[in-house]
Amino acid sequence: MFIAIVQHTPVWVWGLLAVLVALGLSQTRDRQVSLARVTVLPLVMIALSVSGVLSAFGQSPGALGGWAAGVGAVLAFGRQFIAVRGAAWSQQTGKLHVPGSWVPLALIVALFALKYFVGVSLALHHALAADTGFAASISVAYGGFSGVFLARGLWLRQLAKRPAGAIAA
Repeated sequence: MFIAIVQHTPVWVWGLLAVLVALGLSQTRDRQVSLARVTVLPLVMIALSVSGVLSAFGQSPGALGGWAAGVGAVLAFGRQFIAVRGAAWSQQTGKLHVPGSWVPLALIVALFALKYFVGVSLALHHALAADTGFAASISVAYGGFSGVFLARGLWLRQLAKRPAGAIAA
């Protein structure tokens, strides 16, 4: 059955996975990035997770509320775990030094896997789209991923606002 599922997956899905993996791999190397660029990844991941909720469950209040709850929970309770150790703002270049990390790649692939799982589940069991519990739990997960990327981007942007000499985590 697994082989049949993979064979019936549209080709564009594998192209999207390749682009997302490339994006994640780019995060594994130390780099100098602008504040605008730090904003791009969270926006892309938010768009991907919101599109996952909307395409799977439509504008269901439970699903959208679950997504918002996932984002809110991470922003409220997970910010202390989001700090990018070794990141620093350079006043001279106006850029952030961001050390490489495999975490963004793992999160990107996990979000893709969740979206793929949901697509396959809904294709095999259409009734799940109307299952409030399924919709809410999946939407909370989507929101949690969005919250992690958003919190990381906000944390990095805050480095630029810290006074000179402030210690970065």
